[in-house]
This record gives sequence, C-alpha cells and structure tokens, in this order.
Amino acid sequence: MKRIEVFVPIVKCRPVVEALKKTGVTGITIHDARGQGKGARPIVSGLRGTAKFVAEFSSINSIVTVVDDSQVDQVIAAIVNAAGTGSHGDGKIFISTIDETVDIGTKRKGISAL
Repeated sequence: MKRIEVFVPIVKCRPVVEALKKTGVTGITIHDARGQGKGARPIVSGLRGTAKFVAEFSSINSIVTVVDDSQVDQVIAAIVNAAGTGSHGDGKIFISTIDETVDIGTKRKGISAL
C-alpha cells in the first residue's frame, strides 16, 4: 500500500478530489495549510486597502489518501491532470510506503482495511 500526500493551491482542491473519486479512491483527508515554495505568493491588501504587500505564505490544501500499489500510477496521473498547469506553484505529490493498516471498527488488516 502507498500513502499519497498532495499539496495543491486551494482552488485546485475540488478538481483533485473529483479526479481521485473517479479513480476509485474512497478515503480522502484534506487539511488546510500554509506554505512557501517556488510558486508566486498572493498579494494582500493592508488596512483600508491603502497598502499592498506579498504574503509570507500561500494558502494550500494537503490531500492524503492510501491506495493499493496497483492504483498508484492511475492516481498520480489523475492528480497531475487535475492540478497541473505547467507552472511553479502547481503543487507537489509525496508517495510513501505503508507497512500495515488496521480498521479500528472492523479489526480488518491490510488492503481490506481500506
């Protein structure tokens, strides 16, 4: 099993989630986050709109799911197609290996716990 964590701008969250659902992913967790990367940061207006400055952080979403090894390529392709524009700031995908999974309610283990 693989854990796939995706960091995308907030406006790309819904398209990515819809793409994940189309691949058959059933469990998704979304976190609101702030971060810095190569992408452009937003310009923020100051008090009464008289001053403008570049925000220190960009608002992003972290989307996490766990899938069977056989689904990884399909899920990655769906994410890239949904969020990719070809520019810095489109986001990042991190993939890590999950050794074991246990469903607390059913006590199932492994892939059947998903």
